[in-house]
Amino acid sequence: MRWDVYNKNCPTRLVLDRIADKWTVLTVGALVKETKRFSQLQRELDGISQKMLTQTLRGLERDGLVHRQVYPTVPPKVEYSLTSFGRTLVELLEGIKSWSENNIEQVIEAQQAYDKQVSD
Repeated sequence: MRWDVYNKNCPTRLVLDRIADKWTVLTVGALVKETKRFSQLQRELDGISQKMLTQTLRGLERDGLVHRQVYPTVPPKVEYSLTSFGRTLVELLEGIKSWSENNIEQVIEAQQAYDKQVSD
């Protein structure tokens, strides 16, 4: 079978939903260098809610991109790391992050020009 992301019934769209999400981009980026605990990730991903971080990590784990390690301690210690499969996304997502940081001024200028034109 040949996959076609432009076909509305193609499951590859689920992958696009996952990797096009800002919290996925930021979570993968935060896990590039080291394994982290939930609280570390939440501090690093400024603005993410506990609920959204939980949903993001569960989705990434379900897709095989993140590994969740639970240690049998009291309270339980849980750590998250990228799988080798998850690491295949790093270069792509780093490119998106870098493009965003390098081009934000131009985007803001375009938005302001558009908004001015629409309001006139």
